[in-house]
Amino acid sequence: MQHITGVSRQQMRFSSLEDTISPDNQVRFIDAFVEYVDLSKLDFAVKALKTEGRPSFNSKLFLKIYLYGYLNGIRSGRDLEKECLRNIEMQWLLEDNRPNYQSITDFRKNNPIASKWKNQSN
Repeated sequence: MQHITGVSRQQMRFSSLEDTISPDNQVRFIDAFVEYVDLSKLDFAVKALKTEGRPSFNSKLFLKIYLYGYLNGIRSGRDLEKECLRNIEMQWLLEDNRPNYQSITDFRKNNPIASKWKNQSN
């Protein structure tokens, strides 16, 4: 009996993240939307660049994470961190940045306006 065989895990492949995301994927919309929005006009806390120590992530990166989470029913900071590590769509959206769950939840804590969006539609 014949079976369908997969590609060997040992086989080297060359591909880019750009090639793996279809042109009509929702992450392309999220990326375009967040890049267009001026966060300071929406009362988001935009962090200034640090002069010493490890640089901080751009605030737009966290907004992309939360928008992706809301569209896909992922609310927990720890679950969003897992998605950043394993999900190809998130890797494309975040340009392979991988913030930890504490940074992700700090963004929500420091920007309560983001959690008010769902309440404004009532």
